[in-house]
Amino acid sequence: MPKQDPVPGVKDRELYERMRAAGLSKKKSTQLANGAAKTSRKTRSEHGATAASDNDWTVPDLRHRAGKVGIRRRVAMTKKQLVTALRRR
Repeated sequence: MPKQDPVPGVKDRELYERMRAAGLSKKKSTQLANGAAKTSRKTRSEHGATAASDNDWTVPDLRHRAGKVGIRRRVAMTKKQLVTALRRR
C-alpha cells in the first residue's frame, strides 16, 4: 500500500515545511505554499503592498492624517516631526 501524504493538496512541500517550522498554522502554510507554486516567486512578491516614501507626502496631508489618529499640536509641527509622530502611532 502506498504511503499517504499527511497534508494533501500542498504543491510546494519544502516551503510548506519551512512555514510550519516558523510557527505558521497548517492552513496559512498551505495557502502560502500553494500561492507561491501557482505563480513564479518573483511575480508573487511584486503583488505586495508598498508604502509611500516620506517625501511623497505634503505637510497638509501629514497634518490631516495626524488629525485622524488624534495627534495634538500638529499645526506647529514640521514635516519631520509629523512623520515621526505618525510612525509612533
